[in-house]
Amino acid sequence: MANCIRCGRQLPPFSFKKICQWCVRHEAAQRGEDDDRQPVITQPWARRESSITVTHVLVGANVAVFIAMIAASANPGAFIDPTHQFSPQISVHFGANYGPLTLNGSWWRLFTYMFLHGSLLHIGFNMWCLWDLGRLCESLYGRWSFAAIYFVTGLAGGVASVAWNPGTWSVGASGAIFGLAGALIASFYLGEFSLPRFAIQSTLKSLLFFAGFNLIFGFVVPGIDNSAHIGGLISGLAFGALVARMAPESDAPKRRATVIGIITLAVVAAGLGVIKWRGASMRLAQQYQELMEKGDTIGRFQMILKQQPNSVPARLALAGAYFNQQKFPQAEAEYKHVLSLDPGNISAKFELGLTYLNEKRPQEAQAAFTDLLAQDSAKAQAHYGLGLVLEDQGKCQTAIEEFKTVLLADPSAIDVHQEIGNCYLQLNRHDDAIAAYSRQKEAGSDTPELENGLARAYQAKGMTKEAEEAKERALKLRGSR
Repeated sequence: MANCIRCGRQLPPFSFKKICQWCVRHEAAQRGEDDDRQPVITQPWARRESSITVTHVLVGANVAVFIAMIAASANPGAFIDPTHQFSPQISVHFGANYGPLTLNGSWWRLFTYMFLHGSLLHIGFNMWCLWDLGRLCESLYGRWSFAAIYFVTGLAGGVASVAWNPGTWSVGASGAIFGLAGALIASFYLGEFSLPRFAIQSTLKSLLFFAGFNLIFGFVVPGIDNSAHIGGLISGLAFGALVARMAPESDAPKRRATVIGIITLAVVAAGLGVIKWRGASMRLAQQYQELMEKGDTIGRFQMILKQQPNSVPARLALAGAYFNQQKFPQAEAEYKHVLSLDPGNISAKFELGLTYLNEKRPQEAQAAFTDLLAQDSAKAQAHYGLGLVLEDQGKCQTAIEEFKTVLLADPSAIDVHQEIGNCYLQLNRHDDAIAAYSRQKEAGSDTPELENGLARAYQAKGMTKEAEEAKERALKLRGSR
């Protein structure tokens, strides 16, 4: 089939015309000869006159929150390193998306997580993408439609994240940024422009490359919340498609509002579905944390299990309570009961391995962690467990390699630094031990055990003053528990 010489659209079969009907109508409308004008989307390169845009405001807000998080950190100077991560405690305090909290009433976290970032490298890359995609999207849709797309697709990304990764904390503007990319892709592919089709093909190809490359990157590189990316992208594609077909003209606010309402209702419906799916287990997780603070957790969870004997979350919680009270045989029995109900449960396999380790059964612990290693999503936990087994057997150098593998798979696993420090201490590599312990403290995580390890390392180096200070900090931390 031939293509239109004006816009590049395909002409009908067996047509002898050189210009498509769309261009005929559009050119007639420009001459004032046709009242039935073909609606078009605003030219995407037409910039607004306003000096301050929504894109500017969003970038400024993200940077301001990042500076506030640095100021609240234990060691602000550490963020000179662009890869240095905020501790989970700081991120959750500022509003990270975290299942047990988000699904138990803190719905505002689906909004605040969009303004938080894990490191200087994280915010730098996201703000670069937001600056480019935001300005293009804002010029195409207008200020208010752009703001709606950004926030609603960001919420969709948060819902997807808490659905697939409810037990991990999530931060970043990338869910909303993928939403912008999705909206632009759909509009450029389905929309009608006064420009020829080939004039926007290069931009469409760039957007497709951006989305595809970053999704693949998210699957390959550990520690990236790709579920938020996918949720943002899908909702953005729906937004762009509906705008292109239902409300392409910026001077049709009611139709634009209808599109925004449809997508918002879809995101809300998805959120309600996540509550039904994940809400019970997350409420139980939150109750477990509260019961841990109050005591008598075993009796309370036994009462719950009388009513729900096959509740996997309740049995996991009861097993955890037994473990924390060092009742390891009972914990082992409960973890095995969980695995009989849910053979692929990652938490039960990992905790069962730790239970074996505390029962001085290293071979069985190693077998449990090796079995866990076969589940790709559990690699960090598996390597951590294997590291603990090796450390317990005195194979500290090999254990350090396992712990370093954990950090490659999950850079946010800051507590691993303490185990690395313990291993270096056993190897009499005192400078390395001090460095490992210090990295954990810089991330905002400190324990009496860590301070005692530091004290031993300092003492071995003849740094008596520093050793005494570390011992005092250990006593204070133990007294505050």
